[in-house]
Amino acid sequence: MSPTVFRDKGYRFFFFSREESRMHVHVVSGDGEAKFWLEPGLKLAKSYRYSLRQLREIESLIEGRYDELVCAWRQSFER
Repeated sequence: MSPTVFRDKGYRFFFFSREESRMHVHVVSGDGEAKFWLEPGLKLAKSYRYSLRQLREIESLIEGRYDELVCAWRQSFER
């Protein structure tokens, strides 16, 4: 199971069910994919085929909806 939290500018932001305990979000689009740690702070974990410009855009989108992502993570995994 990989619930989508939101879509924006052609990117899908989602979680993999019980992949690992550290809070993070996956991002995918037709151009590539990435994983960002949400805690202890927002940080790129890995990326594939995204340019630096795209990674900055993705990071900005995550920052703008950070609280929503954290809340969705907790609702999905901290039961």
